Amino acid sequence: MKTVIIDYGAGNIQSIQFAFARLGIDAVLSSDSNEIVAADRVIFPGVGEASSAMSKLKDSGLDALIPTLKQPVLGICLGMQLMCNYSEEGDTQGLGIFDVDVKRFTSAVKVPQMGWNALTQLKSSFFSHTTDNAYVYLVHSYYAPLCDQTVAQTTYEVAYSAALQKDNFTGVQFHPEKSGEVGAQLLTNFLNQS
Repeated sequence: MKTVIIDYGAGNIQSIQFAFARLGIDAVLSSDSNEIVAADRVIFPGVGEASSAMSKLKDSGLDALIPTLKQPVLGICLGMQLMCNYSEEGDTQGLGIFDVDVKRFTSAVKVPQMGWNALTQLKSSFFSHTTDNAYVYLVHSYYAPLCDQTVAQTTYEVAYSAALQKDNFTGVQFHPEKSGEVGAQLLTNFLNQS
């Protein structure tokens, strides 16, 4: 099984590669459209600021490619947010895969949210062998509100989408690669998706 991590200069790639290596998977880093299309599984990572990350995607043509992918695709953190319609961060138009707009936490809470949060309302086979209130690791200042495509939620100031799913696309606000055994199970579930 070929797993490709999209390389567009906006991601903490090494920790994701290490997480897959622990599962016995050699995840390849690539920005090559043909290699991405030919992969069995695609990871869309993201760390950083939304508008600059989207600019990098546009520069490489990946903004047009990603929504057309047919294999299982996993967006992580900013990757998930860029799969949404729009983000308040940098007034950024997203890829429009998930029908929701990303908002910023208010000044009533400390941002970024950083640390461990419990997942609730799990609604997808992506969460097989994972129980309600399993803890995952998050670092973010923006969030996707609850919507029809929410398949897990968590709470910080408000209840929001910890994971979104539509067709072959899954997005997670948390970092499975930094979420211990729970994260490893979720990456395994992603690899096993049909």
